[in-house]
Amino acid sequence: MLKTSPFKLAVLAVSTTALLLTSGCGGGRGKNRDTAYVARDVDTLYTAAKDRLDRGDTKIAAELFDEVERQHPYSPWARRAQLMSAFSYYVARDYSKSVQSAQRFLSIHPGNKDAPYAYYLIALCYYEQISDVTRDQKITLQAQQALNDVVRRYPATRYASDARLKLDLVADHLAGKEMEIGRFYERSGKWLAATLRFRNVVDNYQTTSHAPEALYRLVETYLSLGIPEEAQKAAAVLGSNYPGSMWYEKAYGLMNKYAPGTQAS
Repeated sequence: MLKTSPFKLAVLAVSTTALLLTSGCGGGRGKNRDTAYVARDVDTLYTAAKDRLDRGDTKIAAELFDEVERQHPYSPWARRAQLMSAFSYYVARDYSKSVQSAQRFLSIHPGNKDAPYAYYLIALCYYEQISDVTRDQKITLQAQQALNDVVRRYPATRYASDARLKLDLVADHLAGKEMEIGRFYERSGKWLAATLRFRNVVDNYQTTSHAPEALYRLVETYLSLGIPEEAQKAAAVLGSNYPGSMWYEKAYGLMNKYAPGTQAS
């Protein structure tokens, strides 16, 4: 969770006007009216939004920052309010609206000094929504792409440094998904399909925590496919890179049992 906003929040020396909300039936028509904010000057409106954010009323804060932009689109405060709206929606865990606000900010102010943070905030929104490996990983791929955008565009920033750390976790998560599918195929006797999944982990996620097991599973599936030479190669890589792991010990035992004519290392 982000603890601070990307820029200093201006504290204006003005009195905050009470938030006037109207609701209920409209006139004699008997129709429900949406909650509406009254028109206010930009300083008062922005201060009211900041006050709500400071008090933890993040949803209302986001809506008030949106009002700054709507009521005073040509004010210098409108640009800041756009990004503060995105931040407030993020804190409120309304990630869809946060992404929309950040993307709107970038479309209007692509070269602004706070653009790196806007890209980073978009990446955080996707990252926070990553689901467990038993579910579809579309959002994980979106997080990976957004984090890579931050690193590619702004490699020297603190946002890029954090993005790189998160990319390692994302890679581990995607590798975990591949392993889950591969193990399912293996249990179903679909050795070739399983091999392709384990091979993908070894080739594309070799720095993740799943690589040792992936190599061991390749030993299993290659033996099941009747190609002990490939199993021996996988076991040799496993022994070279993870000699003290339980996966190598298990692979060594399999090779001695089912392919005694080859060596596991």
